[in-house]
Amino acid sequence: MHTRYVETSALVAALLEGDASAQRAIRGAGRLITSALTHGEAARAVQRAAASGRISPAAAYSVVGALASFARSCESVAVGDDVLARVGLPFPVEPVRTLDAIHIATVELLGAKPTLVTVVTRDARVRANSRAMGWRTE
Repeated sequence: MHTRYVETSALVAALLEGDASAQRAIRGAGRLITSALTHGEAARAVQRAAASGRISPAAAYSVVGALASFARSCESVAVGDDVLARVGLPFPVEPVRTLDAIHIATVELLGAKPTLVTVVTRDARVRANSRAMGWRTE
């Protein structure tokens, strides 16, 4: 079965920016996985957008509901000791920020064949490393 790993930047683009290609990628067929980190990062992005006036309180409420729906529709991988240990090792395309490294390490530790993994991201560092590791990107 094909696995689609949804990284935070793509989820935020889909829900806060209305990015149609990110929305399609998240709704696509296959096993949907994300890091537990994504849930916190995305919720924080909603709070920042609301606090800065970028979105209305009503829109924030709607996006929070969409985040809850997303959380129910996918598997969530904890940021455990194995992920954190991998974060401290080199990645193919450096430099990599810590939160990005957590996402990349999470995908790697899934252990799926690279040809069966698509990383859904809008982040250039995550995209470059994903491709270097043999994963498809959307």
